Amino acid sequence: MYETLLTALAENIFTITLNRPEKLNALNQTVIRELDRAVQEVYDNPEIRAAIITGSGQKAFAAGADIRGFSGLDAAQGLALAKEGSAVFFKIENAPKPIVAAVNGFALGGGCELAMACHFRLCSENAQFGQPEINLGLIPGYGGTQRLAKYIGRGPALEALLTGNMISARTAWERGLVNHITGSDELMTKTTALLKQITGKSSLAIAKCIRAVGAAFSGEDGYALENQLFGECFGTDDMREGTAAFLEKRLPVFRGS
Repeated sequence: MYETLLTALAENIFTITLNRPEKLNALNQTVIRELDRAVQEVYDNPEIRAAIITGSGQKAFAAGADIRGFSGLDAAQGLALAKEGSAVFFKIENAPKPIVAAVNGFALGGGCELAMACHFRLCSENAQFGQPEINLGLIPGYGGTQRLAKYIGRGPALEALLTGNMISARTAWERGLVNHITGSDELMTKTTALLKQITGKSSLAIAKCIRAVGAAFSGEDGYALENQLFGECFGTDDMREGTAAFLEKRLPVFRGS
């Protein structure tokens, strides 16, 4: 179905694997467009409750963009390229179901931007993050300047962007860029276990949490939106089931209604 991706659905978790190991899973236009299709599957398929984006092999999640594709582009074509990639990454960031990055090895340039577009990140001990576009006379084009500053702060983000230096797994964890560090062999197991915990919750409440947190960074009145979404929860069967289960001292069975 895909030329550059592998996909698998198990226990309501959809795994999307970038599959260009000979190119360290570098992003080209085909990858971006196939990612768009795969993420649309996450939106549209009711069997999918959560998703993981990862890279094939142990060396790289995605080691940047495929630079060969930049050759000969003019300013207008560069703008179009950035808009296309950004639209896909916004689709990931705004998905109503959790999409988590499992970062194995290098996440550089567009790969780092892809990881940051996910709702949160886990990484292996050998992971390296970075936005080295400055070394090519470029800046990030898929949201890297914005999301990196949001996650690690203005000063550290500018240092990383202006030097092109990589950020180690340990530093990424210390600065809040990743939630957990694991051994390489445990990365997918840990990520899957965490998502299984999440998918047992109300899918309606999950979507509202994602939307409300997003408002904290979008300029929207997040407090007013939170009030609205909180109220909407009271009109759901899931809320009634959750409160009844709590009072009856049993596990809730959420049905997404």
